[in-house]
Amino acid sequence: MSTNTTNRPDTAAGPWVSSGKNVPRFRGTGRRRSLPHLLLGVLLVLACAGGFVLFSLDSGDRQAVLALARDVPVGHVLTVQDLRQVNLALEPEVTVIKVDQAATVVGRPMATSLTAGALLTPRSVGDPLVPATGQAIAALALKPGQFPPEVALGARVSVVFVPAQSGTAASLPAEGGMVWPAVVTTVAGTPNDQTTVVSVQLTEAAARQVAAVPAGQLSVVMLAAGGR
Repeated sequence: MSTNTTNRPDTAAGPWVSSGKNVPRFRGTGRRRSLPHLLLGVLLVLACAGGFVLFSLDSGDRQAVLALARDVPVGHVLTVQDLRQVNLALEPEVTVIKVDQAATVVGRPMATSLTAGALLTPRSVGDPLVPATGQAIAALALKPGQFPPEVALGARVSVVFVPAQSGTAASLPAEGGMVWPAVVTTVAGTPNDQTTVVSVQLTEAAARQVAAVPAGQLSVVMLAAGGR
């Protein structure tokens, strides 16, 4: 009696073995579906890294330092009301005056003219730093219409000679100048508000020419930053 084993299924191998005719085919959809999740993960990592950098910058080693609460001209004696505290993260090479050092600057004159918000440094107070070597300061008594109302401390301007209506070539400065580049150092009104004194820093030669111009024959033109 013979036993035919050729048509008997090989059950020992388990039900997962097949001839291949009815094996379901996998189309790799799992990889396609995982791609958006991978991109999302990358974006989340980048967002977290960016947030960490911003947080680190924002929470750096801040210092309480002194800044100006308002515009102050050169020679002005500092008061407590002129100062305010700002908290900044500064590079080690930046020299500033800390809040706990305020007593060392209150009561001292300004060495230069500075605008509101400017940081106070050791060079900001003491002996005047202006005019610089080779420069001079001239005071211009100007009436409304002879200067823009926007002219302020630090503005770059041109001082322009404007001959009087009956003026002739003899009214020109001796050296023939007509336009002088300058920087505003102070703007101060007079009690009657009819005249504004605008002090400007320019070269020594130009300052002499400007000082020689008769009153009322100068105007100020305000320039863009870096203009001429």
